[in-house]
Amino acid sequence: MISPWDRWYSSSCCLCCHVRTGTIILGVWYMIINAVVLLILLSALSDPDQYHITTAELGNEFDFMDDANICIATAISLFMILICGMATYGAYKQHAAWIIPFFCYQIFDFALNTLVAISVVVYPTTIQDYLQQLPGNFPYKEEIMSMNATCLVLIVLMFIGVILAFKAYLIACVWNCYQYVSGRGSADVLVYVTTNDTTILLPPYDESMTGPAKYPPPPYVSA
Repeated sequence: MISPWDRWYSSSCCLCCHVRTGTIILGVWYMIINAVVLLILLSALSDPDQYHITTAELGNEFDFMDDANICIATAISLFMILICGMATYGAYKQHAAWIIPFFCYQIFDFALNTLVAISVVVYPTTIQDYLQQLPGNFPYKEEIMSMNATCLVLIVLMFIGVILAFKAYLIACVWNCYQYVSGRGSADVLVYVTTNDTTILLPPYDESMTGPAKYPPPPYVSA
């Protein structure tokens, strides 16, 4: 019986790339994004006045750009760069264990976005509350708040649904890459095929492709 994971297995992604290539590109892309965020955070630490947002602009009493929050965000960015680098290295060198942390991060991120979608459905007024907390000079704030509440919830749910579908596809690509790398690592394992009468020991894949080893004939000895 084929498991659900094996049923959806494919060695290609985006209809043209191999799953290893797709995972490497995805890991590099995440590293670039987190590196840019890290540079911004380090700049904010070196010059706090440039990136400081006042309490009046935020509309609440919480300061997002204080030193403690910037340090926490910097540590998260460094951790993300490490995880993405491990996934990129694991896909390139075909080490399946190195891909697992990045896959776990994808599952965690997908779960958070799913909880956001559920909260929008259960508490639709949270969108209006969030819009009211935005700065007064936020683009199109008044136009968005003047929209019908039901229409606004549907638009937000459609947007989150597209994001979730895209994230689910990326999760499937990374998982397929993990399966591919794991399968390549176990290619040298001997396989037993059992029939009703006999048991056959299959050779490794490389040996079956190259054929049995040919030994030179014994040396000729004169009588």
